[in-house]
Amino acid sequence: MRMSRGEFIALSASSMMLTALGIDIMLPALGSIREEFGLSENSTATAQVIMFFFMGQIAQIVFGIFSDRFGRLPILKVGFPLYIVGGVIAAYAPTLEWMFAARFVAGMGASAVFMTTIAGVRDRFVGDEMARIMSLVITIFLFTPVMAPFLGLAILQVASWRIVFLTAPLFAVIVFLWSFRLEESLPVSQRSELKRKTIWRAIRTVLTNKTFLRYTLVTTILFTALSTWVASSEHIVGTIFGKPGLFAWIFAAIGLVMSLSALTNSRLARKYGARRSIKSLMIVYFLVAAGLMLYTLITGDPPGMMVFFISVAILMAVNLAIEPNSSALAMEPMGNMAGIASAVYGTMFFFIGSTLGSLISHLMSTTVVPIILSFLLIGITGLF
Repeated sequence: MRMSRGEFIALSASSMMLTALGIDIMLPALGSIREEFGLSENSTATAQVIMFFFMGQIAQIVFGIFSDRFGRLPILKVGFPLYIVGGVIAAYAPTLEWMFAARFVAGMGASAVFMTTIAGVRDRFVGDEMARIMSLVITIFLFTPVMAPFLGLAILQVASWRIVFLTAPLFAVIVFLWSFRLEESLPVSQRSELKRKTIWRAIRTVLTNKTFLRYTLVTTILFTALSTWVASSEHIVGTIFGKPGLFAWIFAAIGLVMSLSALTNSRLARKYGARRSIKSLMIVYFLVAAGLMLYTLITGDPPGMMVFFISVAILMAVNLAIEPNSSALAMEPMGNMAGIASAVYGTMFFFIGSTLGSLISHLMSTTVVPIILSFLLIGITGLF
């Protein structure tokens, strides 16, 4: 690897940042999109702009197979153009259907970049060290939700929502050029054969590994809540609580708490180990979710704004503290199948989690009870 560890972490974070930037910068523009396409104020259809991007992650399973056969860099160089082209088409989509399709394509591109980034980290680091590196990567990556909504708002002051949509693919062009400094992390001697039997055997090996399944399930249920919050956040703040002017501040504040949590987790993983950290954090998650549900039952729907958003901040922070640990533990036994394992991992938690999140978001036109209930059910499930 020609670049230093610090540059590798920065490039990995920037690559993963494309997923966040492809979402967070657009959130302030969802109101403009509702106006553009004649949707009502209470419409949750704009949440699908986010969810279709997440659903594009299903392509990870295909990219993972080719990544293990041809290496990480060729897949990375396919992912960036898909992300860029999909982003440009979404910006000029004449209908919502076209926009959803373009967002799906952009999500496919993001999935290739995301998957190869995780696999590249796994190629270079293992176990608790991988959890620590991933926490640092995600900490840098998570500053995107802090700044992106304000950037989106700033652009909206001088240009249309279409320019907001173009910002992510323009940033992707820069990261794409930077990625040419990377060297291949998967040696030719460790690459899998591209044969049907070999592929199915690898997938079967991954899906029958109890450690992999356990920690992938943890990430999937947590991502359900995360995707619901991200896709519905603008609607929750602006419509349900009636404070559209506070959206960027609330979203950024929660993003900042998440970033600090991920940074703290890198130290927890080093001191206590990934498994112990997950158990403790899931207990915290359950207690906060149960407290929020009880408070809502007592005070009514929606609950007090301050209590609700402080609770969401804690839950999302715990969520992001757990993910690097669960990712590291899921991938640890995979060895030279890291590419396909990463693809299966990403496909399951992104696609399944976002699909469930889409259903929950659809139920939230005038209430926040669905997301609070999902928090509680996730907390209960995570205890086992």
